[in-house]
Amino acid sequence: MNPPDTIVLAHGSGGRLSRELVETVFLKSFSNPALRPLEDAAELKLGGTRLAFTTDSYVVSPVEFPGADIGRVAVCGTVNDLSVKGARPAALSAGFILEEGFSMKLLERICASMRKAAAEAGVSIVTGDTKVVEKGHADGIFINTSGVGLIPAGRSLTSARVRPGDLAIVSGNLADHGVAVMNARNRLGLEGGVKSDAAPLNGLIEAALKAAPGIRAIRDITRGGLATVLNEVSGACGLSVEVEEEAVPVSAATKNACALLGLDPLYVANEGKVVLFAPPEQAARLVAALRRHKYGRHAAVVGRALAERRPQVRLRTAIGGSRVMLMLEGEQLPRIC
Repeated sequence: MNPPDTIVLAHGSGGRLSRELVETVFLKSFSNPALRPLEDAAELKLGGTRLAFTTDSYVVSPVEFPGADIGRVAVCGTVNDLSVKGARPAALSAGFILEEGFSMKLLERICASMRKAAAEAGVSIVTGDTKVVEKGHADGIFINTSGVGLIPAGRSLTSARVRPGDLAIVSGNLADHGVAVMNARNRLGLEGGVKSDAAPLNGLIEAALKAAPGIRAIRDITRGGLATVLNEVSGACGLSVEVEEEAVPVSAATKNACALLGLDPLYVANEGKVVLFAPPEQAARLVAALRRHKYGRHAAVVGRALAERRPQVRLRTAIGGSRVMLMLEGEQLPRIC
């Protein structure tokens, strides 16, 4: 398929076109050893200190939805991107692009939500910036957050370290965030009370690393969903990954909503879920540790890395068949995070 000549919505999906944009445009201009792994955060070495550094921009519509808002998502997303590199988040920045006419009371609610999420994660927002654009030149509010954290000695988490036989474990039910935002955006009135899963996961990840110090990689499952993240892991380690469809945790309400809307939960965005790769002998205590944490109660082993030296993700279906899962094509749900 020939790449488009202009930017399209799917370039922001987190899927195939997003990856192509990064590789053919941004890496072409900015390539360096810290950037090339293309993981959730870059690792930097300053003197004798190892740091994780990340940045992300948030353009959610609507800005408030069941379970969270754009401010909570911004803080949690950056905290989680640091945490999956094994870092302990230390400080965040916050940049706001505001459209003329945006509600001051709504801005105050969003900032209060950011403060609450940062306090839960044990980090501070220490610097920031504000710009205001003319009415019609933005969509209310866009937020950029960057973060820095310290990586303890001895920790090395990267997708390239995944080995044959390692088990893939997700920390809980998938697709809640995407369904919650879509329900609120389109006023669908879906029943079941689906709420965004936006949450800071640094505490969960610290508990996981304590229970299973052999964890090889942790990835944040956001845009593009689990299927896209697993394709990135597979490409980085050069191995095939197999997923058991029936093992993937999805709540009944979210599963029903996805069936009604024609969505595949494996490709829907999350804001409070990770996938971890660990040796099989550590999997049981890792799952147990995740389930003891409030953000990991539905953790489950969903697949494994195979010995096949071929980057590919396969899904073993509920009826015993098998199909290849590619990166997200197109844009299922725009403006989701």
